[in-house]
Amino acid sequence: MNLARHVARNAKAYPDAPALAVGPRVVATWREMETHVARLAGGLRMTLGLAPGECVALIMRNCPEYAEVLYACWHAGLTAVPINAKLHPKELAFIVDHSQARVVFATPDLAQAVNEAVADAGARARVIVIGTPEHRALAGADPIAIARVEPDDLAWLFYTSGTTGRPKGAMLSHRNELAMTTSYFIDIDPAQPGGAIVHAAPMSHGSGVYMIPSVAQGNCQVIPESDHFDAGEVLGLLDHWRHVSMFAAPTMINRMAQHPRAASAKLENLRVVVWGGAPMYVADLEAAIAKFGYRFAQLYGQGESPMTITGMTRALVEDAHRRRDMDRLASAGLPQTVVEVKVADAEDRELPVGEVGEILVRGDSVMRGYWRNEKASAETLRGGWLHTGDLGSFDASGYLTLRDRSKDMVISGGSNIYPREIEEVLLRHPDVAEASVIGVPDPQWGEAVVAYVVARPGATLDIKALDALCLDNIARFKRPKAYREIDALPKSAYGKILKTELRARYAKESG
Repeated sequence: MNLARHVARNAKAYPDAPALAVGPRVVATWREMETHVARLAGGLRMTLGLAPGECVALIMRNCPEYAEVLYACWHAGLTAVPINAKLHPKELAFIVDHSQARVVFATPDLAQAVNEAVADAGARARVIVIGTPEHRALAGADPIAIARVEPDDLAWLFYTSGTTGRPKGAMLSHRNELAMTTSYFIDIDPAQPGGAIVHAAPMSHGSGVYMIPSVAQGNCQVIPESDHFDAGEVLGLLDHWRHVSMFAAPTMINRMAQHPRAASAKLENLRVVVWGGAPMYVADLEAAIAKFGYRFAQLYGQGESPMTITGMTRALVEDAHRRRDMDRLASAGLPQTVVEVKVADAEDRELPVGEVGEILVRGDSVMRGYWRNEKASAETLRGGWLHTGDLGSFDASGYLTLRDRSKDMVISGGSNIYPREIEEVLLRHPDVAEASVIGVPDPQWGEAVVAYVVARPGATLDIKALDALCLDNIARFKRPKAYREIDALPKSAYGKILKTELRARYAKESG
């Protein structure tokens, strides 16, 4: 089934209900959004002559038009290629060229960078800037009927971050996205029509993926007026919208919990905050629960299995917290309904409970493969399982605990050390705001552990106290060799800590 049918269904069921909003202001009802989508789809197919399956790139800030372009692509039977708007023009050029995009939509603030990228790529893509006469003409074309698509036809090319090389485009089909939507309602957040989702995280990634289940249940898509994440602004939107959900990285939740406006926010209007993109440390989760109550659910997924590997509903998070089950709170939850998950050794043999290995996934949410990259597809999907590159272990109750990315694991003196375990301990100290642990070359042990630590505002870090805390809670061989205080940890546009940059920083500092 074509994902665009959700918009058409809402236009019949809730024609005058809000579909798109900027801050507190409604800019389109479902009837109006369906009209806009059908006309823009007509412009793409009939005016620009795009053929079914061709790619359309979105290099856009968060805005209502983002949702319209995305669903217009699907309405027209095209493949959407949402791209991180914060990338360098050279990075944009690679993705535009590699995806073979015929059209690139850009918001006005990104027009120059996008035009540079298309020129650098030597691509045949046509750039359409939102709000220009060219865009308005396309959006005013004659509407077309929703294209018929097969379940395995492409819907979304999801380009990875490329931290270990060139980005790869995960091919996500309509079947993949519908499986993710089904699992969302069962395993993450039960459906509640009539609500709203606040898109404070980039719509090119997690927040945009979760637009799909939100649209499926008829929720309004709310874009902050700033078009990005501002903790005070997001909390202020609770004054205007009910049954609010949002997707957030753990760093965003931390900032909301620490914001002065949290004390007076209308929390009765906040239904759920779903965290993902990185593990949530137990100390941070407890602080967030203390401020906002039991309004948190979590997911673990990858672009290759969008938002769909394991998860915990609000009820499961609440139950673990009330029982003071810290191990379960630190876990990534249970396998989601539409996938099988196993932990395996180097030969892909399933490991018993408690043993650490690579996390493998298969099911209807798992990508078809990587776009124009048969070698990477074969390697990542060998044996019919998605090889995530993440390390984890299952407990006896079936909860998965993430250890680390395989490339982040530290091997010191022949022993495996998982940085997250040390980070969890450091974050128990009241003066520590953030911590990240890396492995660095060591002539005697192969690798040694180094901790980068950020102090809370107004606090002074006592390194001896941090060291004593580690010695009291973890084995001596895991204890950091050095502690480095840093003003802020380097992060990606999605809030992930960039350990590659910390390693480079350490190498530079060490000469």
